[in-house]
Amino acid sequence: MKRLKQVVMGLVTAVTLFAGGMSTAVTAPVTAQAATTSKTSTTVNLKAKAGIAVDAKTGQILYEKNGDQALPVASMTKLLSIYLVLQAIHNGKLKWDQKITVNKDIAKIAQNTKLSNVPLRAGHSYTVKSLYQASLIYSANGAIEALGGAVAGSPHTFVDQMKAQAKKLGMTDVAIYNACGLTNKQVGNLGYDNVSGSTENKWSAADQAKLTVALLNKYPEVLQTTKISKQWFEKGTADATKMENWNWMLKGLSAAYSKLHVDGLKTGTSDAAGANFTGTANNNGNRIVTVVLHAAHKSETDPSRFKQTQKMMSYVYNNFKTVDVKADSQVAGAKSVKTNDAKQPTAKTAVASGVKLWIRNDQVASNVQAKAQLKGKLTKNNALEAPVSKNTTIGTANISLKGDQLGFLGNTKTTKVPLKVTQTVEKANIFVRLWRSIVALF
Repeated sequence: MKRLKQVVMGLVTAVTLFAGGMSTAVTAPVTAQAATTSKTSTTVNLKAKAGIAVDAKTGQILYEKNGDQALPVASMTKLLSIYLVLQAIHNGKLKWDQKITVNKDIAKIAQNTKLSNVPLRAGHSYTVKSLYQASLIYSANGAIEALGGAVAGSPHTFVDQMKAQAKKLGMTDVAIYNACGLTNKQVGNLGYDNVSGSTENKWSAADQAKLTVALLNKYPEVLQTTKISKQWFEKGTADATKMENWNWMLKGLSAAYSKLHVDGLKTGTSDAAGANFTGTANNNGNRIVTVVLHAAHKSETDPSRFKQTQKMMSYVYNNFKTVDVKADSQVAGAKSVKTNDAKQPTAKTAVASGVKLWIRNDQVASNVQAKAQLKGKLTKNNALEAPVSKNTTIGTANISLKGDQLGFLGNTKTTKVPLKVTQTVEKANIFVRLWRSIVALF
């Protein structure tokens, strides 16, 4: 029956997505160049309750619909849980080959064939790596609950850690009850007695984008697993399970589109959530993250969430180009800063690290502008206090785009890049400073 569903799903998806078309993205270092497009849409008629598309590095918002509306996210929850798992691995608390013994409450979830699972058995042990892969590739609910317990000691303690991490990541409107995204009733004894059975995790598309951007920037190795289309769990045992990734946009699966190089990340489906998907694609070195919340889910073979994701991704790559602000370059508005008690009244500055920004095809690179923000301990009279050595980081260049209405994740219109002085700022001698003080009196 599962194979029949996959065949039908493939046919339905192929027909649904056949008409799509887009050009490749254009990377524009320093001077922006227009993308070559054929007949492509300059808007997104997104058929979902909410959605957002952002740059995977800076969080620059490229498209948004109801981005701040908190909605059920279902199994997309697992990306927050995986963030904590990877954090524990990097901190040495967990190891990939470490064995985790499954208790009866987690086994009960894992043995529920109505849910997405691999068949974990009570009293049996599984490696962290196998549970991690099952969580991401097959959205295995029991597997991620087992990992959460290993990280925190108990499911409720892990939920507390999830809430704390969400706050650190700037997720502003979250409701979290479990590590996997099921309803409170579906997780059985892992749930809360004082919470209704239908309650499930909720947050906004913007919050999901914040989480995903943070995950990709801190733990980019997650893509090595999310890009796997098919893999066996416990191959060669009685519990062997062939896992096919629920992200049908991966290469070789039914919703793959050759002009979009999708390699992650996570679906989420429930009665309340409909069909959700957090996707990421990397075209010509330009990686974006998209989130679709509550697309249609008329059947198990409905590809709507992927169709809506393709719309957003195609819109971005067809209508925008990138401008590289390279390290050691100057940006309009922050090419110099005022000095205090220095030989020269100003000091030249440059960004200490590079950043990539997106502009529409009808815009030019000069739309990129910045404002210097100096470190308080280096200033006096709202100016850079001499002396300062060459190449010292003196603050940030708050970079924005002229006329931009969407800004960046976190309700800000700027992205911050370290700012440094490109020359030594020498202190003026006592006579020059005294003379300036006298002149200032008049």
